[in-house]
Order: sequence, then structure tokens, then C-alpha cells
Amino acid sequence: MSRSADPAIKAPPPVARPRGVLRWPAPWATGLDCGCGPPEAGRLENANNTKTTQEGHLVIGLPTFAVARRLLASALIGASLALPALSVVVPSAAEARDTQSLGVPGVRGGVVATSEPEAARVGAEILRRGGNAVDAAAAIAFALNVVEPQSAGIGGGGFMMIHHARSGRTFVIDSRERAPAAADPEMFLGASGSALPFGLRSTSGIGVGVPGMVRGLALALDEVGTMGLADVIEPAVALAENGFRVSSRLAESIAAGVAPGGRLANEPGDPAYDEARAVFAPGGVPLARDALLVQPALAATLRRIADEGQSAFYAGDIAQAIVDTQRNARTTNGASSVDPADVERMRGRMTLDDLAGYTASVRDPVVGKYRGYRVVSMPPPSSGGLTVIQILKLMEHFPIGDAAAGYGLGGQRTLNVMLESMRLAFADRAVWMGDTDFVSLPVRGLVDDDYLATRAALIDPDARQASVVAGDPRPYDSGAGGGHLAQLSRADTEGLNTTHFSVVDRHGNVVTYTNTIESAWGTGLMVPGYGFLLNNELTDFNSTPTANPDPDAFDPGANDVAPFKRPRSSMAPTMLFDGRRPLVALGSPGGSTIINSVVNVTSNLIDHGRNVQEAVDAPRISQTSANGSPNLEAGFDLDVIDALRGLGHNLADSRLTEIGSVQSVVIDQRGGLAYGAGDRRRIGAVQSIRLEEIDSPRGHGHGHGGHGHRRHR
Repeated sequence: MSRSADPAIKAPPPVARPRGVLRWPAPWATGLDCGCGPPEAGRLENANNTKTTQEGHLVIGLPTFAVARRLLASALIGASLALPALSVVVPSAAEARDTQSLGVPGVRGGVVATSEPEAARVGAEILRRGGNAVDAAAAIAFALNVVEPQSAGIGGGGFMMIHHARSGRTFVIDSRERAPAAADPEMFLGASGSALPFGLRSTSGIGVGVPGMVRGLALALDEVGTMGLADVIEPAVALAENGFRVSSRLAESIAAGVAPGGRLANEPGDPAYDEARAVFAPGGVPLARDALLVQPALAATLRRIADEGQSAFYAGDIAQAIVDTQRNARTTNGASSVDPADVERMRGRMTLDDLAGYTASVRDPVVGKYRGYRVVSMPPPSSGGLTVIQILKLMEHFPIGDAAAGYGLGGQRTLNVMLESMRLAFADRAVWMGDTDFVSLPVRGLVDDDYLATRAALIDPDARQASVVAGDPRPYDSGAGGGHLAQLSRADTEGLNTTHFSVVDRHGNVVTYTNTIESAWGTGLMVPGYGFLLNNELTDFNSTPTANPDPDAFDPGANDVAPFKRPRSSMAPTMLFDGRRPLVALGSPGGSTIINSVVNVTSNLIDHGRNVQEAVDAPRISQTSANGSPNLEAGFDLDVIDALRGLGHNLADSRLTEIGSVQSVVIDQRGGLAYGAGDRRRIGAVQSIRLEEIDSPRGHGHGHGGHGHRRHR
């Protein structure tokens, strides 16, 4: 039986476990000293996932996801979280190109961790040229538009968290897309009054939010960068003009996108939909791994922005082309025609005024504590930071990490407490999280210790709650509250194809940045002649309005559509601090599973004493709704999974999946050394820079035009 919600029943107090120093990567455990990087997940058909580079270095890795899944199906993975036995595999030339240097076991010049090797090289080169972490992050973001176009780009937006070492300031650049002026709460309802199918609205112009990435990066450079837009865009221009070899992951994304039912397969004959197919599947043939991908239209667009500044994107012919492109809408749904009235409703509503009026924002992060460490994460309009902090603070009431008490890594009690904490936090997220610029929400109450103690009292480490509902944090925020809440249960439709990267420079400036066009390939609409895809970010809003002032069924409508509003996100770029000193920067793609990826890795670091690569590599578990089914990765003890099933968790084999892709950097404040971890679930790429490699030091970055060479903001 789960604990009652009766206020007389107290939650166990937060467990004050001994607080040690976070463990830094040992070269023998992570391959950090071998001059080569993590092999691409799912690539090697051997259970040991080791690789020898062309230089003869050995990489030691955990089982690939594909291999581990087969082993799990064969009941060969038990309680095996240790490194497997070594074997040596010689890669092909193409595999070697997908391998990225993990550098040395700790450097003072800076570290870049990304999902894509080409982007990591770009960021590292900016650091070698004397740029700071923000300069490198901006260059990486533009490069990812070229090499990871299915996930992110200038047609989208994201959240960048920056820690500026000299001032001690930690802040967020919010470049989340926003709704146009003509948006309304019922814009996703069809002529019948029901919500338009997600597959239609997410691949039509109605799903396109006003893009924010270009404004956001310009703002970040103005705040604390040392380079201008032209400097940080140039590497991306070169990649687009000269081309790069298609990675296995991009090749797989292209093949899936153009296959029947894929997000690049819609509306043949419509130029706005044909445009992306012409780039990624010329002549109807999807680009295969190792093909040379050249993108001259994108190169020309990026060069325009470099030469003319951000206004080139938000006004003039590029802006007009964006507006024209998002006026396209789906007319067919498989073999059926779409109601003409619905076709008209699915045309985008963005105007030139919406583009010209878009502004990125500087925000303060949300802050909580977990076992003595400060957790600094993303504020609204993202739900990511609040939900991460809620889950961790609920877990803090239990001795996670105490293996003798059943709370070891992957232990039954550990996983049950994690799942129950996720369920409670996601129940609150469904009601209480959205864009606080438009809706008054109890942000302080959601992470209040007393409120979370009442929620933790509902968790029994040896039982599953039959049903979870949202709590009411208002009395812990403003003293208001009372009545009954509407209890929401809806499928989450956030896209999984976001990207994330983290950077630290020689000064101790740190960036953790999650960037996206939402679903894979966004809407599938590529702006003709300009080479970039448009997001489908507005589909993160509620498809049907939920606001209800009735005190007996209250709902604030936190994520209902409104003009200029930003849709709720799950992006959670996060930093862990020891007092005022940053120790870890991390984040992940993965839609609503982003939150739980960050939680899993944070707990692995703090509770279980894993180093950063081990923490990233360990299998993850995730639940993103109050009463749905969890997902899990291969690698857990089968007896533990069976025991969780016995408690009532629906951990069927069909729930086996891949969760997130955490790219992380850590800073050892004792010696000033920085490390990185690339996530093997995607290609993963880490570049380490020694101090002696850096040319023309530019300083920390002073913000607001502190360097005269910067131009075209």
C-alpha cells in the first residue's frame, strides 16, 4: 500500500548522507587518455564495444544500445554495470571519421562535448583561437544546423545557460520560439471542433513558431562573448559550402524521413516540402553514410547573416520567404484528402511584424539543492528545471546510494523511488508549468521544501501508487489555493530530435545549451532557396484549451496558446555547483525524457559516486506522465525489473528504448582540470584543449561591445 496523503503522515526527512567530492574520470575507466572517442552507439556488432583507431589507440566502452538490447532479450545482462571484458575491433575508414578525440585525462584549456564530431571540432577551434565558451557555443550551434539539420538550426530556438566566471553570474538566454500575434487558444482545433491530428498540425505551417536562435546567439555574444557573429558563423559556412561526410546517424534519419510516413515524405509536388527532399534525397535517393553533403543555399543564408547581422534573418527577403513557407499546409493524410476547411486552418499565421518584433530574453535560472549541491536549471517557459528539481528533492527523502539498504545503482528501491518521484513531478507539470510571462504560476511553491515533503509522503519505496494526481503548491507560494484541481492526463507530443552540448573554457566560463526545431526535421518545411528547416514548436502547446476558473475544477491553462506566448518546453540545460563554484554542466535531447535523463545522470554522479563518463553511460529509466508507463534502457538487472513489474509498473519489453543523449563537462575545482563525456547513445564527441594550444588570448568576455572588433549583432 502506498502512503496516504493525510497531512498527519510525515514524509521521511531529506537524508543527510555524507557529502563527498564528486569523482573525476579515471583514464582507465573512460578512455580519456587514449586520443580517441566514444564509438557511435549501435555501430559495432560486438558486446564489448571497444575500438582501435587508425593510430592504434584503444577505446574502452560499455555495450552499445543495439548489442545490449539483444543481450537483454537473451537474458544475458544481469546485474552487470561493470565494464565488459576487452576485445579489439579495427574500424573502417567511415567509422574512424565518426570517432572523436576524448583528449587527455584533464585539461586547463577547455572542453567541448557535443553529439556530432564536426561540431565539436568547430567549438574546439574557436577555443584554440582564443574565443571563450560563449563564442564556441555560438559556433557549435551554427555548425549543428549544417551537420545535424534534423535536430536543430536557425529555423528553431532553444535555451542557453551561461556561467560567467569573472562576474560569478549565472543566467539564461531564452531564444524559445513564440506564437505569432494572430495565435489563439483554439488554433489547433479542426472544423469538427476536435484537435487536428498531431501528424498533420506538426507538419503544417500552423505548427511553426517565430524562430529565435539567431537573436538568441547574438544576444549571448553581446552579453559575454568576445567574437562577433561573422567570426562564429564562418566555420558553419565552410562546412555547408565544402560539404562533409554524412554520419550513420544522419543517414538513418534521412532514410526514415523520406520513407513512407516519414516527416520528409509529405506533399510531393509542393515546393516547400520538396525542397528538403532535394537536399537530403537528391533524385529520390536518400544520402547514405559517407556521402558528401553540400548545402550551398544554407551556406549563402549563413553568409548573409554573417555579413549583414541578425537583421538579415528577421527582415527583408529571408523573412518574407519564412512567412511564405509557413503558409503551406498538409492537404493529404495518407491516401485520404484533408477537409479543405482544415487545410486553411493549418496554414501558418506568422507575419513579417512577428519576425521583426521577436526578442530573445535574459532570465534568471531556477535553483534548488540536492544533498548539499546547488542545482541550477532552466526556468519557465521550460518545465525542465522545475521538474528536475522537484524529482531530485523528492528523491532526497530516501537514502539513494545506500546499497546495503537496497538503494544502490539500479536497485529495486532506487528505481521505484525514482519512478514514483517522476510520476508526482510530471503530474504537477501538467497543471502548473508554462510561460510565466503570460500566466501567474506558483513557481516558488513547486520547489518549496514543505510542499515537497507532503508529496514525498506519498512515496513508499516498496510500493507503487495506484494513481497519482497533481498537488496544489499555491499555499506554499502565495498563500492562495483551495478547491479542487482539474487533473490532466494527456499524451506528450514533444519531439525527441533536439540536440545538446556543453562547453567550458580556460577561464572557467561554462555553457550548457539545448537547441531544437522540435520533431525530427521540424515541420519538414524547408525555406525554398535558403536551405533551412522550420520548426514545429507550437505543437508543444495544448492542442485543446484547458483554462478553467471554476474552483471545483481549477486549471490555470498554463500551456494554452496565446499571442506572443512561448510553448512549454522540457529542455533542461543544468549546472551543478559546490557553493558558487560550477562543477558539472549537462543536458540532453529527448522531449519530456530530457528531464529524466538529467535526473538519472545527476543521481549517478552524486548518489552513486560514478565519474562523469560512467554516469552518462549507465542505463536510464524514465516516466513522463502521472499514470502512464515507464521506459527503460537495456542494462538493468532482470530480477529488479521483474520485481518492479510485480509492484505494478508496466515495464514490458516494448518499453525498452533509448533515453536521451547527455553531453557533459565537469570541472575539478581542486586542480582546475576540465573533463568531458560524450554520450554513446548518439555519436558523441569530446574535444579537449590544452592551454599551450590556445592562440591570441581574448579574455573572459566583457559584454555589451567590450571588444571593438565585434560587428553585426
